[in-house]
Amino acid sequence: MEIHILGIDLAKQVFQLHGADRRGRAVHRAKVSRGSLFQAVRTLKPRMLVMEACSSAHHWARRFQSLGIEVRLISPQYVAPFVKTNKNDRNDAEAIVEAACRPTMRFVSIKSVEQQDIQAAHRMRAILVRHRTALINQMRGLLGERGLSISRSPQAFRRAMPELLHASSDELTSFCQTLLTELLQHLAAIEERLHFLENSIQSFMKHSTLCRKITRVPGIGPVTATAIVGAVGDARQFRNGRHLAAWLGLVPRQYSSGGKARLHGISRRGDTYLRTLLIHGARAVLRYVAAKTDARSVWLQQLIVRRGYNCAAVALANKNARLIQVLLSGDTDYVAPRAAVN
Repeated sequence: MEIHILGIDLAKQVFQLHGADRRGRAVHRAKVSRGSLFQAVRTLKPRMLVMEACSSAHHWARRFQSLGIEVRLISPQYVAPFVKTNKNDRNDAEAIVEAACRPTMRFVSIKSVEQQDIQAAHRMRAILVRHRTALINQMRGLLGERGLSISRSPQAFRRAMPELLHASSDELTSFCQTLLTELLQHLAAIEERLHFLENSIQSFMKHSTLCRKITRVPGIGPVTATAIVGAVGDARQFRNGRHLAAWLGLVPRQYSSGGKARLHGISRRGDTYLRTLLIHGARAVLRYVAAKTDARSVWLQQLIVRRGYNCAAVALANKNARLIQVLLSGDTDYVAPRAAVN
């Protein structure tokens, strides 16, 4: 029995296998436990192995690649249309094989351990930032009920709290001051963890040639650069820069029919975190664009007048995404635009 393509429906403990020959006919179906999955694949020796790009998929892909097997990952949204009837593990595995046989199917690149380390640092940083914001808002709410107001930024909050607790002893009871002091200690612990993660991100950037390469683009800092390299990796999987921008949800959403094109706002597909970083980086560039005379700044000045500040920020994020795809795909270095000649 020769298995041309083997589909695996991933799970935590029990995995469903579906093998097909070159004509797509099913030649093998089986359920295996987690402990025996690797040995089962080694015994079957498929030419190609396909899985959905879900939890643990990159781990299993790297292990199966060590056997010399070609491994491909498919986005779950591309597999769902091929489920013929009721959803179960058996039908899901068959649908994975059906989807992988399509000549126009798009696959997900397999991430390395280093890329997953970078993504883990960013995930933890995002969680801690949300916790810090929630904690500061809670303390601001408690102080607001006592008639005290503090600026929203974390830096201004840290500066104002010690003096406020000392000067407003008449308004704040000793019990409330104790509660706020404990919350400040919790806030300090969160910021200490944030400092460690940000140092780790800086270390990732220093050791990555690709990260240093794209930080030369205005609006791309260490956080954005490491996040994109961790998520994208080999940008040659995208045919051009527009495909990367579309993958990030930075292109217009299309709903056309009957030969009439209808374009709406940006699609907002893909990773919200990456798209947010690119747009915030673009906003930072727009703050200083009025005093510059290079070609990009002149284009942005005209765009702000014509379409508004927010549209200009998204347009610049789109352009930066296209530049990133070019920089990550080859040996090209970023060249800053020259000043416009009058």
